[in-house]
Amino acid sequence: MKIKIGILLTLSALLSLAGIQIGYSQQKKSSSPASSATGINYIDPTIGNVAPLYNTNRPVVHLPNQMIRMFPKRQDHLDMQITDFPMSSLNIITPQVIFGIKPFAGALADTGWYRRLTYDHDFETVQPWYYSVRLTDDNILTEFTPGERTGIYRFTFPAGVKKNILLSHYYKNGQYELQDGNALVGQEFVNDANHQQKGIAYLYGKISGKPESGKKQGEKDWGRYTVLGIPEKHKKVEGERAWFSYNEQDSPVVEFRYAISFVSREQAKKNFEKELTSVSFDQLKAKGKAAWEKTIGQIKVEGGTEAQKRSFYTALYRCYARMVDISEDGKYYSGYDKKVHDDQRPFYTDDYTWGNYLALHPLRTILDPKREADILQSYVNMYQQSGWIPEYPKFYGDRAGMFGFKSSVMFLDAYRKGIRNFDSNKALEGMLKSAEKRTMLPHRNDPKGALDDFYYAKGYYPALRPGEAETDSVAKLRGNGQRRSAVAVTLGNSYDSWALSELAKELNNQDVYKRYAPRAQNYKNLWHAKSGFFIPKDAKGDWIEIDPKFDGGHAGNDYYNENNGWSYRWNVQQDIKGFTELMGGADKLEQNLDQLFREGLDRPKYVFWDKFPDQTGMIGQFAMGNQVTFFIPYLFNYTNAPWKTQKYTRLLLDTWFQDNIFGVPGDEDGGSMSSFVVFSAMGFYPTTPGIPRYSITSPLFSKVTIDLPNGKKFTLIAHNSSRINKYIQSASMNGKPLSSLSFSHQELMDGGTLVLEMGEKTDKKWDITY
Repeated sequence: MKIKIGILLTLSALLSLAGIQIGYSQQKKSSSPASSATGINYIDPTIGNVAPLYNTNRPVVHLPNQMIRMFPKRQDHLDMQITDFPMSSLNIITPQVIFGIKPFAGALADTGWYRRLTYDHDFETVQPWYYSVRLTDDNILTEFTPGERTGIYRFTFPAGVKKNILLSHYYKNGQYELQDGNALVGQEFVNDANHQQKGIAYLYGKISGKPESGKKQGEKDWGRYTVLGIPEKHKKVEGERAWFSYNEQDSPVVEFRYAISFVSREQAKKNFEKELTSVSFDQLKAKGKAAWEKTIGQIKVEGGTEAQKRSFYTALYRCYARMVDISEDGKYYSGYDKKVHDDQRPFYTDDYTWGNYLALHPLRTILDPKREADILQSYVNMYQQSGWIPEYPKFYGDRAGMFGFKSSVMFLDAYRKGIRNFDSNKALEGMLKSAEKRTMLPHRNDPKGALDDFYYAKGYYPALRPGEAETDSVAKLRGNGQRRSAVAVTLGNSYDSWALSELAKELNNQDVYKRYAPRAQNYKNLWHAKSGFFIPKDAKGDWIEIDPKFDGGHAGNDYYNENNGWSYRWNVQQDIKGFTELMGGADKLEQNLDQLFREGLDRPKYVFWDKFPDQTGMIGQFAMGNQVTFFIPYLFNYTNAPWKTQKYTRLLLDTWFQDNIFGVPGDEDGGSMSSFVVFSAMGFYPTTPGIPRYSITSPLFSKVTIDLPNGKKFTLIAHNSSRINKYIQSASMNGKPLSSLSFSHQELMDGGTLVLEMGEKTDKKWDITY
């Protein structure tokens, strides 16, 4: 889908506002939090709520890694009307929500369901555990607080008016059943072709007081709406609607308490009774706040500015939106075999491995290795239930997404960090099956085809020449503009094959190790020495000489994927030493990295972004707004000028992650980009997941303390750190001088103390450690 040029121009103008030092979020608060405030006081879920081009962040209200996730149904922060309020969300990027509720004052009428609700941001409060907004047309205060599988809405109407609570569905044929005067049972029949999701969600709820109630059959008209900036026609959803009504003399305060289940109607009621019996709104709110205080309080920072703390702690909060525990009383519904399973171990879903293997899963190996083990076992369970390890696991099964098998990297990374409480042999079995029997083509969950066989034989994915029609039957299966992505697939599989071979070696499977280790070098088959880029070859082995900056069709999908060849030039995380030699040595690597941050677009911005709408947050040709680039600034640590890693990570955080509604430069993807912020702001980063080491950079804070789950503390101290003194003059771990800017995961988990001496000079020489 192409973004229209006019829309791009408008959004480009909006993006320019992101450079303002004092953002909207700061202005709307009467005062900044005191320097002694705890981490949760710095969280502002509205940061980044207007996207540069594509998917926006949502002000999600939820408990860490739990099922219920609510945000008001609207396009983004600048949409000045709310459609309604969901009971939960199955996807927090492009909203995929279930069971709608909204208040309406006055005589009950169909217009109550149809009209959108006006509000004022100055009368809206968003915290991770609590949401409230005053609806201006009707002067109704709407509040929400979440449980794990439950939630409570509280509506405060003006005195002396008729009061209505209206419920509806987001998918066709939804059902409601009224029980006992104030109870409600609902079913949402999710059928979402875009996310490849089909299944049933169940609801049990109770409303306060003694209302009149009833149901209506008909359509719900959403009015004109936009997705990704493109206007849609009026969208109507068929199904039962329910209502509860109160007269003028009844209490102005109405509560609707509910539970969600993916198991059954009966289980929804059990979830309700387990979490909400004898629990008030304020008690549930306090419980949620305590959960977030414990979670966010695991990392404490000192120094830095108030704005940097707001950006940092908001990013940390966003790292807990995925994955989510959907276990219910020792059982869970699996979308992978469409069955309910008994299991006392938590079962997690909703992940995008292609983006989250980079930093989100590695962050969890530090902060919550037990949960990471449960998550990886959930992946193993999904493999056993469906026959494939998923890459974009969701509530009702895997969604075909991006390319490659980055779950392989996640398994290896955790295993090498001592996380063993998952079935690693079964994981290896699934990894091997994906490598041998599944296509590498992007956005396809299909068996391998002729293109994959070609790759196994020749060591690269064959590309089509510009204008050449697709002939492969598997590649034709999805007509959504996703093409072969031949270079990206080759580079991605090189990393995936490395992860597979390395885990096989860890598990003493020498046969698999020896078969797949050579494939980790396949990236070299597309290295074009003349241009110094990875560029495509056709099936004959001849180069297709392209402009890596702009060729490849929409989003570069013919040869790359969502980004151009300048972004994919560096995608050899598994063999940085070999890649450096290929490029001509450490000094040449440094020169080319320098040029990345200096290279222009060579065309008007709207022309570039019409073709590459994902490639946002640009500095030169470096794009902060898409996952494929996150590790690139850390490659300077493998040159003779590691101070440039420190320079650019500081620049990227200061430029693209300000504490305002424009404060995220691209597709955040439920924690992938936020985890980059958390790591980089703390001063270290997992450049190569699968190798349990961290590259050091310039921290935003003078002191960072991580309370580790094993009872120890990891501490990073940056003496004399400031905006000017941002370069590392010397470093020591536990009092022992470091000769290179890296340290091991074990040193971190043992409760190490990393001390950095900061200053202005950039002439410090460091060893290179691969």
